[in-house]
Amino acid sequence: MGKHVQMQEDHVDIEVQGSITRARGEKTIYPTTGEEEESSAPPTAVPYMELPLSKKRRSWMVPLFVAANVVVFFVTMVVNDCPKHSGTPSKCIPRFLGRLSFQPLKENPLFGPSSSTLEKMGGLEWSKVVQQHQGWRLIACIWLHAGVVHILANMLGLVFIGLRLEQEFGFLKISILYLLSGFGGSLLSALFIQNSISVGASGALFGLLGAMLSELLTNWTIYASKCAALGTLIFIIVINLAVGVLPHVDNFAHIGGFMSGFLLGFVFLVRPQFGWVNRKKCPQGYELDSAVKSKHNAYQYALWLMALILLIVGQGHKLNAS
Repeated sequence: MGKHVQMQEDHVDIEVQGSITRARGEKTIYPTTGEEEESSAPPTAVPYMELPLSKKRRSWMVPLFVAANVVVFFVTMVVNDCPKHSGTPSKCIPRFLGRLSFQPLKENPLFGPSSSTLEKMGGLEWSKVVQQHQGWRLIACIWLHAGVVHILANMLGLVFIGLRLEQEFGFLKISILYLLSGFGGSLLSALFIQNSISVGASGALFGLLGAMLSELLTNWTIYASKCAALGTLIFIIVINLAVGVLPHVDNFAHIGGFMSGFLLGFVFLVRPQFGWVNRKKCPQGYELDSAVKSKHNAYQYALWLMALILLIVGQGHKLNAS
C-alpha cells in the first residue's frame, strides 16, 4: 500500500524513496519506509532496470558523405569527357555512355577518368600544394576517386565503419574526425609522394579505423570481451594496411589518416564511467551505492591530454615540412 513501481522498457518510474545497490550481479531496488527501518525483516527486492549508456542516434553524415562522393565522381566524369579529350574515342569504354565513358583500361584499370582530369578537379600534387600554394587540394582530394572500383570500395568501407561510429557518437564528432583524418592523410602523402597525383577517401576511412581502436582503449573498462574486440580490430587494420603495398596504392595517406584518427579518437570518443551515468540517471529519492564520482577515469584524462599535444605538434610539423 502506498508503494507504486512502474517498469517500462526505456525508463523507471518510482514513486517511493529507497536505495539502489549496484554490486556485480545484483541490480535491485530496495524500497524503504519508516516502518521497515524499525523492523528487522529485510525489505522486498524490486527489480531495477539499468538504463543504456547512450542512445543510438540517427545517421546523417554517412548518407550525406556517400552522396557527395558519388556526385563529385559524376561531375568528374562529365568534365573528363573521354571521347572528346582522349584523341581516340573508339578506345573509351563503354562507348554508349558518351562523355561519361571511362578511359582505356591500359590508362586507368579502375574504370575512371584520366590523371589530367583528376589534377584539374583538385587531386593532390606536391608541386601545386607547396610551390603554387594550393593548400585547398589537401581537402579536395579526399572527395575525388580514380574510378568506379575505387569509389565502391571506399563507400562500402564508409558505410560499414562510419554508421556504427555515427550512431554511437553523433554527426558532429564523426564528421570532424573524418575530415581531419583525411587532412592528416593528405599531409603525410604530400610529404612522401611528390611525383604522382593522389586522390581518394582512404585516409579518412583509416582515420575512422584508428578512432575505433583508440575508442576501445580509452573506454576499456566498459567492454565485456576486451581481448576479442581488440584482436578483431587489429586484424582488420593490419589487413587493410597490407593492401597498401599493392602498386598505385597511396599507403602514406592510409598511415597518416590512421594516426590522425587514432589520436583524435582519444579526444572526441571518450565515454563517461558507467557508475557516473547511473548516478546521474538515478531516480529522485534514491541513493546509488557507488564510489564513482568523477565522469572519467584518470587514465582517460591522461590519454586525452597526450593525444591533443601529439596532434598539435604532429600536424604543425607536417605543415612546416610541406
